[in-house]
Amino acid sequence: MGFRQVADQEDITNQYTNDLEEAVPLTATPKLSDKTQHAVVDDVPAHLEQYLQTQPTFGLTEDQVYERMSKFGRNELVEKKRNKLLHFLSFFTGAISYLMILSLVFTAITGDWLDFGIIAAMLVINAVIGYVEESRAETSIDSLKSSLALHCRCWRNGQLKEVNSGDIVVGDIIVLRLGDIVPADARLLGIGATGEAIETDMQIDQSSLTGESLPSKKKPGSIVFSSCVVKQGQQQAIVVRTGPDTFIGKTASLISVTTGSGRFQKVINYIGNFLIILSVVLVLIIFIHELVTERIANGFITKEQVLITLNEMVILTIAAIPVGLPTVMSVTMAIGAKQLAKRQVIVKRLTAVEEFASVSILCSDKTGTLTKNELTFDEPYLAGSYDKNDILLYSYLASEAATDDPIEFAIRTAAETHHPQVVNDGSHKVQGYEVISFKPFNSSDKTAQATVVDISSQEKFRVAKGAPQVIMQLVQGNEQAENMIQQFASRGLRALGVARTVNGMEKWELIGLLSLIDPPRDDSAQTLAECQQYGISVKMITGDQGIIAKEVAGRLGMGQNILEVEELIDPKKSEKEISDLCVYSDGFAGVVPEHKFHVVEELQKRGYFVAMTGDGVNDAPALKKANVGIAVAGSTDAARAAADIVLLAPGLSAIIDGIKVSRVIFQRLQSYALYRITSTIHFLLFFFVITLAESWKMPPVFLILISLLNDAATLIMAVDNVQVSRTPNMWRLQLLIVLSFVLAIALSAFSFGHFYIFRDVLGFTPPEISTIMYLHISSAPHFVIFSTRTTGFWWKSLPSLVFILVILGTQLIALLLSVYGIPNNPNIAGIGWVTSIIILAISFATFFIMDVIKVVTVYVWEKFDKTSRSSVAAFVPSKPVKESKAAKFVQKQQRFRFGYDRAQRRESVSSVKSY
Repeated sequence: MGFRQVADQEDITNQYTNDLEEAVPLTATPKLSDKTQHAVVDDVPAHLEQYLQTQPTFGLTEDQVYERMSKFGRNELVEKKRNKLLHFLSFFTGAISYLMILSLVFTAITGDWLDFGIIAAMLVINAVIGYVEESRAETSIDSLKSSLALHCRCWRNGQLKEVNSGDIVVGDIIVLRLGDIVPADARLLGIGATGEAIETDMQIDQSSLTGESLPSKKKPGSIVFSSCVVKQGQQQAIVVRTGPDTFIGKTASLISVTTGSGRFQKVINYIGNFLIILSVVLVLIIFIHELVTERIANGFITKEQVLITLNEMVILTIAAIPVGLPTVMSVTMAIGAKQLAKRQVIVKRLTAVEEFASVSILCSDKTGTLTKNELTFDEPYLAGSYDKNDILLYSYLASEAATDDPIEFAIRTAAETHHPQVVNDGSHKVQGYEVISFKPFNSSDKTAQATVVDISSQEKFRVAKGAPQVIMQLVQGNEQAENMIQQFASRGLRALGVARTVNGMEKWELIGLLSLIDPPRDDSAQTLAECQQYGISVKMITGDQGIIAKEVAGRLGMGQNILEVEELIDPKKSEKEISDLCVYSDGFAGVVPEHKFHVVEELQKRGYFVAMTGDGVNDAPALKKANVGIAVAGSTDAARAAADIVLLAPGLSAIIDGIKVSRVIFQRLQSYALYRITSTIHFLLFFFVITLAESWKMPPVFLILISLLNDAATLIMAVDNVQVSRTPNMWRLQLLIVLSFVLAIALSAFSFGHFYIFRDVLGFTPPEISTIMYLHISSAPHFVIFSTRTTGFWWKSLPSLVFILVILGTQLIALLLSVYGIPNNPNIAGIGWVTSIIILAISFATFFIMDVIKVVTVYVWEKFDKTSRSSVAAFVPSKPVKESKAAKFVQKQQRFRFGYDRAQRRESVSSVKSY
């Protein structure tokens, strides 16, 4: 019983703490089940053993290499490059794009080249924006390939050669030494480069694969995985798997299956399909009505009349359908991506800007993301009158200078940085003391010892550091220290004992216990607290042990209901129970890539929008699967390639900036969508009724001006003022459509009032009526954009000055056209300044009335929504799935299971910082 083993490692502790599990049983940390062990150990299949009989220090012959290369392929991942032309053409797909292309065909048939140019320009601009913003992203497979080692030393035909890693085959004998990147999955042989005996085991940093915070000790016969880094030792190893069959290759296969269209594309298609169907149906009815009317009037229909009518309907369709919708949306998100880039947040997939606003759960990797991925000292236990400087000094005197062991490195770094007597010039000298003999750590007595002379008094004494239970034997026991060892172990801290002799060379006295941990990043706790303020639940996901995860979670102020991996994959649990565990847990420990992937998938099935942060190869599949994958600073190429967002600044603080900016962008997109749907429905309703009832038509030039000027002006929404939501945003499409219809019907009533009052009551001529209706339809719906910016009253979120000026600028152009008319056009007449200003004033007053109607409609909907929330959100639930009372009770009980006061943890953290 003891520390749980992960990913084929015989012992996760370093050389000084190997015996901790024998001395201190950790009953809170159960062994993995057989099923789990099999999943993470990943043993070599039996059918490969026949290829693993290669003679060490001789290797394979060239014929054997050629044969195995033909059978297993090169040691590289298969490239799946995206065709650039097809990628660009993909931006011309979608319902709105298809209708625009169809409009191009109709305008070409009718010879309307002005409209043809406008529509073509909108199509190309939208495609270019989307392509440029996404073309910089490399594929996940390319990045995974680049993380492989470039060269390695390999025995071939009795000679030790340097071979390209891509040419390694199963059965090759390779030599691994300090600093090497492992080129393929290989089994250690336990002998040196030329067949000599070895004195130390290998230390392998596999944090990018397993999430462990410490290097893993590998004994002869252990498997070392491709892309891991050798931290200590030298050995021969035989290659057992290459290319796509390696651990990293399986990770690549997980990435390749995570496909699917994003939420934003579904929203755009929903809005676009709705408006297109509505527009096409009504315009088709008008088209048929026009032809039937012509047939009744003249008794026949000419080809020219069909073309003229068709041209009128195409213009009406262009004016009604939001052909600028994709462009406005893309420009808005592109501007948001540039704003994020200034905050060290790089957006690789443009639609992730909008999707990030809806994230309700953030799954965060622990090692290297929430923590620093470096071993440092925590608050030590000090015996007697000794202080922190004493324990640091004596542990340094007993440290080996010529080793890269992580604990030795941590001690040397801390002492050289903080202790005034330790010389920080690489000489490893200590002022006032001289080490006259040194005994490095060995596996028999499990301590490192040194004989030291105090230069001032010429007194000799010995110092020792090592496994805590061995140090306890040297000092003949210390009950308080032994209890502290148990407490350190229960919290997942590695303990290291330090002692010295007094009054001679035989009597040992305890100085204290060092505790070591991979500490949280300085900004992690604040970032997680801010995530909670913005309605985002944070779940820790780590390959490390549960007790370590709970310790880190406590220091960060997170919940400590950490789920062990065997519970997550327990075959006795139903799918519903597994799903509940994923929802109600605060984190997951001992996971491998498949488990991370599974957690994200289960949360998505429950309707949550999930973001995943990570930095290693092991995080790549989950990053790709998540709605928004976030690669933190210092991530591997694989993680950056799989992610949608890459953080350049260290830590997670940039995530808060990303949340704020994304929610601002979301509000702008939602504002434009409400405005555009409202104006489209209003446009169609008015022209459908007025055409059928009065056979009245607006001059085509006015229709084009309405479409061009108003849509162009809405681009400025990308820089409008917006209030940041404190809860995740969602597209409430049913409310969006209902509200749009209500506002459009109200606007249509004002439009009919203008038409009949100015024509029948005030007696304006038909050319003047065309101008009057153009100015009204241009201004009244356009002013409503000030109201659609928020669901509350418009003054609660004032627009920016630039936004106001641009909107008023478009109406100034419409005003001048209405005052003076268009020369040489008999169907259009100027209406003068007085009439034009009166119409604009009425439109502006209409905006205030529409704002009240909007607020009332939203209020009524929200009141109704309380009894039918499930019908509101098309893609994201307005609230997480309601927890059952039983689940809440279980969660509450589990939260108290760890039994360590969080306030004590915070006090410990503050004291460590001072230390």
